[in-house]
Amino acid sequence: MTQLIAGNWKMNGSLAANEALLTALAQGLATPPRAEVAVCVPAPYLAQVRALSAQLPSLEPLQLGAQDVSSQAAGAFTGEVSPSMLKDFGCRYAIVGHSERRQYHGETDALVAEKARQALAHGITPIVCVGESLAEREAGTTVDVVKRQLAAVIQANGHCISEIVLAYEPVWAIGTGKTATPEEAQAVHAVLRAQLKAATPQAERVKILYGGSMNAANAATLLAQPDIDGGLIGGAALKAADFLTIIAAAR
Repeated sequence: MTQLIAGNWKMNGSLAANEALLTALAQGLATPPRAEVAVCVPAPYLAQVRALSAQLPSLEPLQLGAQDVSSQAAGAFTGEVSPSMLKDFGCRYAIVGHSERRQYHGETDALVAEKARQALAHGITPIVCVGESLAEREAGTTVDVVKRQLAAVIQANGHCISEIVLAYEPVWAIGTGKTATPEEAQAVHAVLRAQLKAATPQAERVKILYGGSMNAANAATLLAQPDIDGGLIGGAALKAADFLTIIAAAR
């Protein structure tokens, strides 16, 4: 399976900074990478990133992603961005259920599952995030938490579940500099893979990314694990040299 390296810019960027970052990435991607590569950018910059990707030939393989998508197809939902709008801008991916959305915006498992359903219905691949907090890890409930979060998505999207991308992001390792060891990450990925296998005979098609402070120094060992199919990269995706190193480490 070709691995996927997806950068999540979070609420960062500017017209000038984005152009500088993409220009540097274009230089580093002059030789096509082995992995699939995507960048999930703030909604106001989708048009700019799409245009720059078209202007810089070596960025042709770069897929465009959004950081969220509405659970509604259209209508009176001020401030929301519908899946059809994202499709208009050429989005291949949309992150759903990121821990920051769950924590700061109160997103429930059911809402995340509906966002995934809407994305799939409009031809966008949802990158579905699951993960436990530090308190949940210390309480020994990691497996219960991630299985519950994934179960909601399976229930809402049963026949399409093989079309998603899954991302395990231990909340305690996001933006903290802490990272699950390769063995810890692999153990959770194996649980998620088994859950997918119980839900669909096409479970092996589902990429499971690791999303907890993967960086240039630890990417190779994490990406070497049998059930880690790529990375959802935060801070390191904003540094061209680091992001390119992670891309080069993928298989």
